[in-house]
Amino acid sequence: MLTLRDVRKTRGEGRQRYSLVVPRFDLEPGQRIALVGPSGSGKSTLLDLLALVLSPDPGSRIELTANGRNHDIAALWRSGRQNVLADLRSHLVGYVLQTGGLLGFLNVERNIGLSRALLGLPTDPAVQRLAERLEIADQLSKKPSALSVGQRQRVGIARALAHDPPIVLADEPTASLDPLNAERVMRLLVAQAEERGVCIVVATHDASLARRAGLQPWELQVRPGDDGGVTATLGAAP
Repeated sequence: MLTLRDVRKTRGEGRQRYSLVVPRFDLEPGQRIALVGPSGSGKSTLLDLLALVLSPDPGSRIELTANGRNHDIAALWRSGRQNVLADLRSHLVGYVLQTGGLLGFLNVERNIGLSRALLGLPTDPAVQRLAERLEIADQLSKKPSALSVGQRQRVGIARALAHDPPIVLADEPTASLDPLNAERVMRLLVAQAEERGVCIVVATHDASLARRAGLQPWELQVRPGDDGGVTATLGAAP
């Protein structure tokens, strides 16, 4: 579905230089993956590459297969085809932000349905079903400010899934939760991804939590670069 080969993303120069290196990474339908590494290791950078919101360095290969069509993502970036990238992104990717990213002026039901509304999709019972599965059905009429942190994260998960994307990305979705709620939210996220047969990639610093939730860890290993900066390389965790 999404193939990365010899992908790099570099920022800064000299001692401030940071390079993310992805020698080989494949996403297939139904996969459940955790990107594991400490803060600053490049987990969010890699998620942004997968979400098609960040361009790779020249020479990188990123290919996407969707609806029977192959898309050369690196070529689209090189040619400035932002409209094509935006269309692919909006239809194929659901994104769970670390803080939920909810709109405070919309109630829970409309926040969940926002991804569908932006695509012009009709109202669907999926919103109610998702709310029930994620244990927030009794919160649909409330504004985000009336919810707990854990509830807001579950609303963010529901919104990412509501338009049925084949890929769901989550950036540290349990970072601001206590251990009990972190376990609960992670398991609910993975369960819903599994039920829908979507590929899920979760960035987390907690490899143990990822494994308990049924995610396959991929580790970002950080080492000093030759010029005084740092290089983070992605590889399957043992």
